[in-house]
Amino acid sequence: MISAVLQYEFLQNAFLAGIIIGIIAPLLGVFIVVRRLSLIADALSHVTLAGIAASLLLEKKFLGLSGLNPMYMGMAFSVAGSLFIEKLRTIYKHYQELAIPIILSGGIGLGAIFISLADGFNTDLFSYLFGSVSAVSRLDLWTIFIISIFVIALVILLYKELFLLSFDEEHAKASGIPAKSVHFIFIIMVALVIAASMRIVGILLVSSLMTLPVAASIRVAKGFKQTILLSVLFGEISVLGGLTISYYMDLAPGGTIVVITILILVITMLVKKISGMRSA
Repeated sequence: MISAVLQYEFLQNAFLAGIIIGIIAPLLGVFIVVRRLSLIADALSHVTLAGIAASLLLEKKFLGLSGLNPMYMGMAFSVAGSLFIEKLRTIYKHYQELAIPIILSGGIGLGAIFISLADGFNTDLFSYLFGSVSAVSRLDLWTIFIISIFVIALVILLYKELFLLSFDEEHAKASGIPAKSVHFIFIIMVALVIAASMRIVGILLVSSLMTLPVAASIRVAKGFKQTILLSVLFGEISVLGGLTISYYMDLAPGGTIVVITILILVITMLVKKISGMRSA
């Protein structure tokens, strides 16, 4: 496998992008899970699908836009969707969870319309839905790298604020933390990571990479920071293992990655159960 990676540029792009995504997706996923916003990744992934479908439709209808990278329009739709979620959360102050299904439904609806206008599915759209080892270009890799630097830097700078808001929002507000601004920055980061991850994991499965490694780490971790570290570790194992298996068996990498994360989750649950039985 190492010789193949060294030989082919598309494998280098895929594995380097996978390593980066294996870090940033579970990293933000920890804060998403703790804040009980797991479905927000699903909502934004479907909005991203609408952006991808819109981009492919424009390419098909207007030849002058044939060089348009769908990743950028997907990213724009995802960021716009995240802003709408925050706006709806302020409108429905006592029913903030409504914002997520509203945006999810809108994303599915728009995606279905754009796909039908483009005369159905094609190979490009399928690779965006379920990921592809060969689809990651060098430009995509650089985009993912820049997003990762942006996300990691902000998480480090806002770690205290994100931590307090995740566990006790009222106390955080009373402490003088600008909750609205931090929420705004956080949800934009989530939108960018979802858009960046779609090449490897696929739009329909990216939320799994943000939540399943976290679910596994929660079972065995003994603190918040250890939860973050284990989530990233499980994410990396899933991505690298999934890419390797999908390359040799000609499978969709997104599905393979998700199956590995589920296996890791099952193993951690068994380990926790066995350790509980021994302590009893």
